[in-house]
Amino acid sequence: MSSPSSSESPGVSAMPASGGPPAAARLPARTVARYAAGSLATGGFATLPGLVLVYYLTDSLGVTALAAGLIVTLAKVWDVVIDPIIGGLSDRALARSGSRRGPMFIGAVGLPIAFVLMFSVPPGLSPAVSATWVLVAFIAAATFFSMFQIPYISLPSELTDGYKERTRLLTWRVVVLTIAILLFGAGGPEIRDLFPNNQLLGYLLMAIAAAAILGVSLWIASTVAPTGVPTIAANGGTRAFSLTHYREGLSALRDSQPFRALLATFMLQGLATGLMLAGAQYVATWVLHSQGAVTILFASLIAPALLFAPVWRWIADRLGKVRTFRIASTLFLIATVALIGMLLWPGMWILVPVGIAGAAYAGMQTMPMAMLPDVMSHDASRSGGGEARAGVFGGVWTAGETAGMALGSTTLALVLAATGYVESVASVTVTQPATAVSGIALAFSLFPALLMLASLATLRGYKLSERDVEAAAGGRA
Repeated sequence: MSSPSSSESPGVSAMPASGGPPAAARLPARTVARYAAGSLATGGFATLPGLVLVYYLTDSLGVTALAAGLIVTLAKVWDVVIDPIIGGLSDRALARSGSRRGPMFIGAVGLPIAFVLMFSVPPGLSPAVSATWVLVAFIAAATFFSMFQIPYISLPSELTDGYKERTRLLTWRVVVLTIAILLFGAGGPEIRDLFPNNQLLGYLLMAIAAAAILGVSLWIASTVAPTGVPTIAANGGTRAFSLTHYREGLSALRDSQPFRALLATFMLQGLATGLMLAGAQYVATWVLHSQGAVTILFASLIAPALLFAPVWRWIADRLGKVRTFRIASTLFLIATVALIGMLLWPGMWILVPVGIAGAAYAGMQTMPMAMLPDVMSHDASRSGGGEARAGVFGGVWTAGETAGMALGSTTLALVLAATGYVESVASVTVTQPATAVSGIALAFSLFPALLMLASLATLRGYKLSERDVEAAAGGRA
């Protein structure tokens, strides 16, 4: 294996007696647990701002829906711009120091601070100043998050060469991810709602509690990054913020057809789930007529996801990752089509299709995450460059994922603006027009269904098989 070695030797391979590709050693449970811990932070940061930030801006700070959507979009555009650069810097950190831990630790320190600042707008500021405050804090948080996230998603290809062992590693990551979605998605609004007469205080205390969990999980996961011998001189190979990083990202997209197909699929599904995530609070408030119903929505989403994450791994071990990914995506599509019925019959029955979507979501997360290190290894075997481009792949992947999730919030903001949604400030009650309520329902059902249908088309372009991955591992052993 070409990546730096760890004291635990997590990815050491052994040649089977019959010859052929080496059999990957089983990762220690402690390594799996520490890696999975990072999903508390990645899931939390993806969930809580996506769930409440637009609502915080429109219904507590008096920011218009279009302006709120613009804030989220600008922060995510910055994220897309910076991610390829951070990916290249992650690879250079690996080459200089023998580990990706440095950037990860920077993210672990900075993200919790920036996260609190996002929800600490002082009362009495104008909507324009409040919007600027949130935008600057969100950009800082997104930057620190990428410092951790990009090296983090590069690690599976360095921790193990095993096709099925990567599925095991990423299954437990998705289990923790679903716990994080429940913890932050349901628990965050619950903390906020403890202060119905002082929403700004509620948001601040929610952010402080979330930041504490973010910091601990980021730090634990950073320690799992393997350490080894630098491959270049300490003062060599440094190309900071330059077009080189973008050229490397474009090269990765051009050279790897499996990566293009997988990224396109994941981006479309990220847009679909981001749209539903951003719309959940609006569905609870204006379709189900209970702001607190968002907690029930999340519980119905996460309970099936927790149960089905190991089931999807079991299915993948027998049918393969690609077929399993397709099955999970189709199930999610069926659930979103069923949710269109809330236009005519709004009510708590929607928890059933939401639960089906939750079961499917576990597979939609586990499979592409387990397929990405396969793509990295396949590229390394073809280029002869070891894992040198893992950070580049991670940077492009994170940029694509971020763009998909950001466009979800942007799409919702456009729907709200187009259908006449009425913004408000804290403690002021408004009545929404019927067109706005219908727009919210469609944004939570029909639009995600169409995006899922498109993602199934792009997934057909992914042709990398288990045999290809094992051959790549054998060639690098």
